[in-house]
Amino acid sequence: MITNLWNELKNQALKFKNKDFLEASLAGAALVTMADGVISAKEKQKMVKFMDGYEELSVFSMDEIIEVFQEFVAQIETDKDVGEAGAYVTLAKIKEDEDLSRLLLRMIIALGFADGNFDTQERLVAVKIAQTLELNPVEFDLHEMAS
Repeated sequence: MITNLWNELKNQALKFKNKDFLEASLAGAALVTMADGVISAKEKQKMVKFMDGYEELSVFSMDEIIEVFQEFVAQIETDKDVGEAGAYVTLAKIKEDEDLSRLLLRMIIALGFADGNFDTQERLVAVKIAQTLELNPVEFDLHEMAS
């Protein structure tokens, strides 16, 4: 089942090779990895490794992925409120495309589980991302956090 899900995600992502998707994906990734307010060098390395191995983003160059991700992280580190607001604005750019929004949220949830623990802070960020994308968190098993 997992293999089928990953294959489906890969095929869908290939259809959506565009800058808005890249930026929204990495804005969401920065938000979820920074959910506790800090990202360590080790977390950054895990994030880069995750994105490098994430076939759904293989349509983009690794240099571009790293650069965009680092920009979002730097903005959040410099000014948490402004950086997060900018990331959510970037996410909202794709909300009109429901299929793209669903794909992005599934990617964010998968990233949250990448370390084997999708903790409360990460789940709350995923709920806010779902709401930003005008998706129902319940559909993504985020219902316990959606209230």
